Amino acid sequence: MPPITASLIIKAQLLQLLVVPHYFLLFVNDLPAWMKNNTKMFADDTKIWSKISSDTDSYLLQEDLDNIQQWSQMCLLKLHPEKCKVMHIGHSYQTAYSIEDSGSLTTLQRTDEEKDLGVYTTSDFNPSTQCNKAVNKAMSVLRMVNRAFRGLDKDDFLVIYKTFIRPHLEYCVQSLNPRFSKDEEVLEKVQKRVTKCVKGMKGKKYLDRLYTSWD
Repeated sequence: MPPITASLIIKAQLLQLLVVPHYFLLFVNDLPAWMKNNTKMFADDTKIWSKISSDTDSYLLQEDLDNIQQWSQMCLLKLHPEKCKVMHIGHSYQTAYSIEDSGSLTTLQRTDEEKDLGVYTTSDFNPSTQCNKAVNKAMSVLRMVNRAFRGLDKDDFLVIYKTFIRPHLEYCVQSLNPRFSKDEEVLEKVQKRVTKCVKGMKGKKYLDRLYTSWD
């Protein structure tokens, strides 16, 4: 009899671990129904966006923020207005938005650059920031590889490069879409550097290294 009880306890604990995230999704699943503007949700992050062409559009966006506050009180899920930010893209309207917190209004801070799901988005949609950040990460990994390995042959180098370095440059490249020559050059800087890491390649010119068979 005791072994059966222990088994039931373990199953109950596992069930609890699996059910808790689903409870959270059930709580937040109806949030878009409270909104009048477009809404996107991922985990516990929510984004609202609207085209602001007049004061009415701004009022509707503020109304959505008020609805979020009412929804959070009803669901007993506390908001953190200090973590909420506003990004203005392509308009010059002097708008400000606020959320009520503990009886006082908190004005949302304005931002021109924000990291979301690993991608840096700017108010002018300039991809240069994301390109520079990606290159810095790739270069950092490359320096660690150089400290750990010496005299890599072509096969070993390709495994390390494709696994640890290139993913930083290719992450969300579909949305990144570098369109400036300076962005292409800064990304290619990594390729110029990594091709020198292969045994026998360091003394060759970049084009000679580039046109070497890497298969």
